[in-house]
Amino acid sequence: MSVYRNAIWFLNGVHHYTRKGYEAASKDFELRELDVSVVGRSFMVTGANSGIGRATAMAIAKKGGTVHMVCRNKDKAEEARVDIVKESGNTEVYVHVVDMSETRKVWEFAEAFKREYIFLNVLINNAGCMEHKREVNAEGLEKNFATNTMGVYILTQTLIPLLQKSRDPRVITVSSGGMLVQKLRVDDLQSERGYFDGLMVYAQNKRQQVVLTQQWAKANPVIHFSVMHPGWADTLAVSTSMPQFHQMMGERLRSVEQGADTVVWLALSRAAARTLSGQFFQDRKPVPVHLPLAWTHSSTEEIQTFMTQLETLARAVQSRSDPELNVP
Repeated sequence: MSVYRNAIWFLNGVHHYTRKGYEAASKDFELRELDVSVVGRSFMVTGANSGIGRATAMAIAKKGGTVHMVCRNKDKAEEARVDIVKESGNTEVYVHVVDMSETRKVWEFAEAFKREYIFLNVLINNAGCMEHKREVNAEGLEKNFATNTMGVYILTQTLIPLLQKSRDPRVITVSSGGMLVQKLRVDDLQSERGYFDGLMVYAQNKRQQVVLTQQWAKANPVIHFSVMHPGWADTLAVSTSMPQFHQMMGERLRSVEQGADTVVWLALSRAAARTLSGQFFQDRKPVPVHLPLAWTHSSTEEIQTFMTQLETLARAVQSRSDPELNVP
């Protein structure tokens, strides 16, 4: 990864990813596109008890949607649910306690959800983590990868049949502009080689999410897939994972509502459903997934290798799970 590429990315970020970037972009927003009611539609939001996830869940609840909050911490999730119900007046808000880093449990939750519910209109993969020391979960998977990539892969892949049976199904994944400095690495998914840099591992996971979205869109034309960058938002996750960056940017950071705006637009608006599936969005517009002149493009063979590795890891997790669960 070159210093030049990082510098270009950061300068681009200061211009577009900050609060000022949002304010400039929002002048072109069509406000009527979010003047909708989604009563009767079902939405699953991971990481919904704080930050962008909570802002998204709140916005959906206010529009009348049924919200399934998938959260790691039960107490914080219940507290957030009470606030969302109180402010939105919508009681159709439910908490599911799942740690997205626990790969087997993510799969078991998704299987159980399919048995309990007859439809799901929109899945929003928002939960993420940035661990700065290399740790592994119960399945031996590096925790950033387990949460940001395998959790997203297994949850989405397992729920695709349920989404396919629903009206106007959509899958939105909250990625990061940091992925622009990363090329898909298929030879070290678990970050076992060399120095472990949590920030770069996170950025690599976010590149993986973009590739996943593109591949899912090709394989599942009935479902509208999108991945997006919320910009640099003032969230608890940013302040704890990147305290120096958080302090440096200060008031230039976006509010959580501004960060969540494109997620909400992708989830609710008819205009979003008319866009080409598989694209990367920023401030309600599709944007390139590579910087100009960047060496971050992947070959067809590299992408296939990546997808095959994910499928192999997923099958290994499923084979060790509860034998009573019906695995396709």
